[in-house]
Amino acid sequence: MSHFTHMKTRFQNLSYLKKALSKLNINYQKKEVISESKLSHVNLTIPQSNGYDIEFALNGKEYELIADMSFWEQSYPIESFLDKIAQQYAGELIIGESQKTGFQPVKYQQNNDGSNTLILERWNTAKV
Repeated sequence: MSHFTHMKTRFQNLSYLKKALSKLNINYQKKEVISESKLSHVNLTIPQSNGYDIEFALNGKEYELIADMSFWEQSYPIESFLDKIAQQYAGELIIGESQKTGFQPVKYQQNNDGSNTLILERWNTAKV
């Protein structure tokens, strides 16, 4: 018997979510969904070999993870899986939003303790 688990996330930006999954070498497929109000949006599906795929589905404002825990095939538990994605998503969000205000990433490094170091810079081009 299937029992789908819905896990809330804070992933609101599809572009940053796709970048995070790609950087973690997690293959995904885009799935266009048309709602009852005729609005369309894109969900992301992570295929599993058993056919019970993992999905990031837009619930209106955030993407939630939907999976059947009885058929979880990832190499680490769902909490660790989400933590890794959330950490990478946060880095992508910081870089993307900072670039909008003129900052550029100088260094992005994963440390031995699992944390990330991100250094951004912005040059003052105003004439004095």
